[in-house]
Amino acid sequence: MSITVNLYYTGKNGAARKFVEEMESSGTATKIRAEQGNLKYRYFCPMDDPETVLLIDSWESQEALDVHHASPMMQTLAEMREKYDLRMVAERYVSAEGPESDEQFLRK
Repeated sequence: MSITVNLYYTGKNGAARKFVEEMESSGTATKIRAEQGNLKYRYFCPMDDPETVLLIDSWESQEALDVHHASPMMQTLAEMREKYDLRMVAERYVSAEGPESDEQFLRK
């Protein structure tokens, strides 16, 4: 069972996008992607809200996510969020096997 957390970072005057740029250029995002149990760590920019960035953060298990949350990386993230004065909203999803009939709606 995997865990996916959608985090919406919102700031002012492009702060959320600057945060992402620093996460990528500093190598912080790359380090998180390399953590054991990380399945996905990707940023997206909503077309209708230039002040928000969406992070899709997926982990193999709750245990892997707990290890990440207990790591020194979280202090780095907290400092960067403070630097850019970002607000966050989180949505949490737990994977479930869907019916095979869902496949008919996917174009591959």
